[in-house]
Amino acid sequence: MTNTRAENPLRDPRDRRLQRIAGPSSLVIFGVTGDLSRKKLLPAVYDLANRGLLPTGFALVGFARRDWEDQDFAQLAHDAIKEYSRTPFREEVWAQLAEGIRFVPGEFDDPEAFEQLRTTIEELDAVRGTNGNHAFYLSVPPKFFAVVCEQLASTGLAASTDDQWRRVVVEKPFGHDLASAQALNATVEQVFPADSVFRIDHYLGKETVQNMLALRFANQLWEPIWNSNYVDHVQITMAEDIGIGGRAGYYDGIGAARDVIQNHLLQLLALTAMEEPVSFSARDLRAEKEKILSAVRLPKDLSASTARGQYSSGWQGGTKVVGYLEEDGIDPASTTETYAAVRLDIDTRRWAGVPFYLRAGKRLGRRVTEIAIVFKRAPHLPFESTATEELGQNALVIRVQPDEGVTIRFGSKVPGTQMEVRDVTMDFGYGHAFTEASPEAYERLILDVLLGEPPLFPRHEEVELSWKILDPIEKYWATLGQPEQYGPGTWGPASADALMAAEGRHWRRP
Repeated sequence: MTNTRAENPLRDPRDRRLQRIAGPSSLVIFGVTGDLSRKKLLPAVYDLANRGLLPTGFALVGFARRDWEDQDFAQLAHDAIKEYSRTPFREEVWAQLAEGIRFVPGEFDDPEAFEQLRTTIEELDAVRGTNGNHAFYLSVPPKFFAVVCEQLASTGLAASTDDQWRRVVVEKPFGHDLASAQALNATVEQVFPADSVFRIDHYLGKETVQNMLALRFANQLWEPIWNSNYVDHVQITMAEDIGIGGRAGYYDGIGAARDVIQNHLLQLLALTAMEEPVSFSARDLRAEKEKILSAVRLPKDLSASTARGQYSSGWQGGTKVVGYLEEDGIDPASTTETYAAVRLDIDTRRWAGVPFYLRAGKRLGRRVTEIAIVFKRAPHLPFESTATEELGQNALVIRVQPDEGVTIRFGSKVPGTQMEVRDVTMDFGYGHAFTEASPEAYERLILDVLLGEPPLFPRHEEVELSWKILDPIEKYWATLGQPEQYGPGTWGPASADALMAAEGRHWRRP
């Protein structure tokens, strides 16, 4: 009998049926009491265990400045998992995971704490069968990266052998400019080989971002028109409808461009614009992304091709909200932007003359991340001008979040006795097309770390190329003083609209 059940064509082919299961190993999380660990990392580890993708002897070690015992950390993990995990909580899965939970208290500059960590890891090798394979997740501010790596090196914890691996996972930000990124990369790679360094950009773990590769290279439909002959421009948007919350200590002095454009949006640009790789190995994917990032050209007039702003106080969603300068912990004279928009060009044969517009901001109209490929208008319309008054440009929109999917906008005849053409949309949504729930980005990325599979992790070359793009913009903005104000619930400052209007274009309203 033929099996007619449709398989998910986007499922990783190395899933559980093909033994895409992590081998004996442990995950050591530094800064395990922080929000990232509680809300993302610990639930992702549990969800992997619940899906049967971790070995039975897997171990989880927390390291933080708390006077805790193993059971205290286990309770934190238990509570975080029950609140934030994607898959249902099952006592038998938790019980098995809890047996491998350990906690090491200490400061990052305390050699004795790292000696205790080494002893703990050796005990796990003997009791849990982790076989000397350990990943160290630095869920800590970048200023602690160097000291943690040096401690791992001095205690011998960073050294891999032919049959035992050690890996380090680094969270963004990867520096605050090119010079700091180069110094950070040099520090980390003095301790761990380049192939053992995994820089996390959680956007690259999202199903829709990975689907960009399937959309482009598994279909004949798009690639012939994925070029300057047919594409008018590209818009890449990451909008949030919230303010900075309690992140003043991190956000002030960083801003929207460093926080989002330098990493997330330039990675999305690279995936959108790159040529077809020879294979989907890490080496070949990175090579194509690096070619694109090295071909990005900044406009000569940054005043006309960039925009920045700060959200002001006002009403949003029926609630009175404070402005950025009134947020707790923010300097009233801060010049940090909460909105950033830039126009970039790519000097390649495929994209010559096609502008890429990137924007990111807080307190905008709604939460959405999308890539919009906007096509040129048809060269000739054999209709009366009144028949196409409401007809816009064709567009392909890849929605990264929150409603993951793809939308195609095209012209269609309005029902009736006369010819009237109007825009309509054709929509594909993950939630409707597939019965399987999409895994969280951190599930995929943590599993890839444990498997040693780095295609979704940018190397230091990509990070440095991204800073080379952003640094001149930041240097120019530093000469301007206070950013332009924009109201909460709007789509940014007037200068962002002027940036587009100067070229006869406008931002999409997602």
